[in-house]
Amino acid sequence: MSAASYVWVHDSLKPASEGVVPFLSAGMQYGFSVFEGIRCYSTENGPAVLRLDEHVQRLLDSAHIIGFRDLPVDFEQIKSAINQTISANEFASCYIRPMIFLDGAMSLTVEAGEPRFMVAVWEWQRFLGAEAKENGIRANISSFTRLHPNIMMTKAKVSGNYVSSILAKTESQRAGFDEAIMLGPDGYVAECTGENLFLVRKNVIYTTPRAGILEGITRETLITLARDWGYTVVEEPISRDQLYIADEVFVCGTAAEVIALREIDFRVIGTGKAGPVTRALQQEFDQLVSGRHARSSKWLSPVSALASVSSKSNR
Repeated sequence: MSAASYVWVHDSLKPASEGVVPFLSAGMQYGFSVFEGIRCYSTENGPAVLRLDEHVQRLLDSAHIIGFRDLPVDFEQIKSAINQTISANEFASCYIRPMIFLDGAMSLTVEAGEPRFMVAVWEWQRFLGAEAKENGIRANISSFTRLHPNIMMTKAKVSGNYVSSILAKTESQRAGFDEAIMLGPDGYVAECTGENLFLVRKNVIYTTPRAGILEGITRETLITLARDWGYTVVEEPISRDQLYIADEVFVCGTAAEVIALREIDFRVIGTGKAGPVTRALQQEFDQLVSGRHARSSKWLSPVSALASVSSKSNR
């Protein structure tokens, strides 16, 4: 993973060393911040960001859901900051992390603090390892339950929500698995620690309902691609034992992309490797992000170069 030279802090590019969050802030102390995970891909026409508009809108939606007011940035300013941060670091492909955090507010009210905006980027190739795409990964059902929607906002990508994800994934990896599957408060499958989940049975694709999960943008992308190919995609509750008898199970997310689960709770899934539906969607997704798909022109936003190096940093 290559480090960046520049980050966006509040309203301008700064040296990466200045990309820090104040210690005495609700963002740091209580995880009161919202963020996005976005990917920029290398294409024949240069770097391009996948579904930038949708990610920026979800960041603003997350901020609205948890009660931020008077944000320091709007939709177009966020897009511009992301574009400039990628360009300043001269990355052909990278992971992008915009964040809005609450500065101050140690008295535990939103109005007591001030929202701040930052963007970081870094080169990041494979979230689940180089062999995961080819061979699939092993998962188990976590002992940690996905947050109840009346305990924490499940539609907002809130930093504090990911404490349970860290606990679940750490537990699973210490037990020898690669990923954790989290059940919802109702006992049905919700999602993984950072990915949405699908299963395939008799050539029909099933995925969990949207009410209790983060509505992944990669999830929606795959549903669209699958329907383009003529697959039926059904959103309905999924029990853990339905996973065991599925022909295929796969997960998706901005970082993970599209990865098969070859084993769950020591039970081999299907043939024990990525099945034909998973393979087809992996190939479609690869075509999409490389700029060679019919939907690429709509879903990829080209990154324009900065006019001059001197504009990279306002010191």
